[in-house]
Amino acid sequence: MFDPEILALADAVLAACRTRGWRLATAESCTGGLVAAALTAIAGSSDVVERSFVAYSNEAKMELLGVSPDTIAAHGAISAETVLAMAKGAVERARVDVAVSITGVAGPGGGTPQKPVGFVCFGIATRTAAHSECQHVPGADRNEIRHAAMRYALHLLVTEARGR
Repeated sequence: MFDPEILALADAVLAACRTRGWRLATAESCTGGLVAAALTAIAGSSDVVERSFVAYSNEAKMELLGVSPDTIAAHGAISAETVLAMAKGAVERARVDVAVSITGVAGPGGGTPQKPVGFVCFGIATRTAAHSECQHVPGADRNEIRHAAMRYALHLLVTEARGR
């Protein structure tokens, strides 16, 4: 299901978290659980992976992760502010050490001039810090965009778990 590069990256995330004694959660929208699936494709991942939230709708972001309706109204579901709230909410609600969050426009429709297809926001949070970023991820179609977003989220996790 996953190519060797993704599995190696997922394994590196798990190893880095084990070294720090960390548990993790994912909060995914446009990737629909791909990050969690990559991590749990590795045997023994249950000692690191606590849970995954697939919060595709705005209502799910609010109910599952505690994202404020005001944040979504002011900035949109695909924004640095919303994805940051998703990551913080995942750390808090899952009671984990680190969480990654993703929301974006995977296409083929749904893009706007301000947020075109391929525009994805990522959040990473620990118990003490959090940050977010938005970027255009490469991909010729929905599948490629979602996989590029998954790959980048795994990179964020391994970087954070290794202590940047």
